[in-house]
Amino acid sequence: MIKRARQGKRSETGFTLLEVIVTLTILGFILLIVSGAFRLGLSVWERGEATREDSQRLRTVSQLVSQQIKSAVPYKVKTEKAEGDYLAFEGSGHSLKFISALPIKAKQSEGLVYAIYEFEEKGKEGGRLVLYEQRVLTKNFFEERPKEDSGVTLFEGVSDVRFEYYRKEDPSKNRTEAWVEEWNAKEEKELPSALRMKITYSSRVGKNEGEEVPLTVMASIQANQFEDLKTAVGPTAFGRRAIRERLLRQGN
Repeated sequence: MIKRARQGKRSETGFTLLEVIVTLTILGFILLIVSGAFRLGLSVWERGEATREDSQRLRTVSQLVSQQIKSAVPYKVKTEKAEGDYLAFEGSGHSLKFISALPIKAKQSEGLVYAIYEFEEKGKEGGRLVLYEQRVLTKNFFEERPKEDSGVTLFEGVSDVRFEYYRKEDPSKNRTEAWVEEWNAKEEKELPSALRMKITYSSRVGKNEGEEVPLTVMASIQANQFEDLKTAVGPTAFGRRAIRERLLRQGN
């Protein structure tokens, strides 16, 4: 009787092998769920940080681009042919060429620069917006193609970058105000009054993950007519530095 009582007591205070297996299985499931939730949270946090950095970069670069476009100069190219002089500004849906008093690449901000923006498509990886920039030195600079290795990528992994140009109303030409997809200053005889750049990229987080998100950058061009920048004669004359300072004040 005493021996049986001891055996019963021992079985009541201990665990059977089946109970141990069930307990370990439940603990394994709990650890698996916790680790999965942790990895999911870490992945969402990393994507959120990447999106925040991308958004910050987009805003910063967009501000630089906007300032350079605002500082566009109605610079007349002196041609060697008999076709006459023309304003150095040419814009299409995916590219833009113009003269600005505000360089982005150069460390020294003295003098005018010839800026080229081009959107390059790269298939599934997304496209990129490249900036080419050089000094206005030679007569035929506007017709020359800059070196490929001189380009700087401003936006990368974007779906599309599109430029639009604002044409103001002109009753003498029977023309109404409108946004147009192309601008040829040789025909227009002036620069557009404003420029709009639409950047489309894919969202990385949230319910809109994978969806196309648009970002619009607006920039008004204060000195859109050549007459605004005619050089005066005598003590009131101003050069490129004065032009640049004036344009920067107007842009701010």
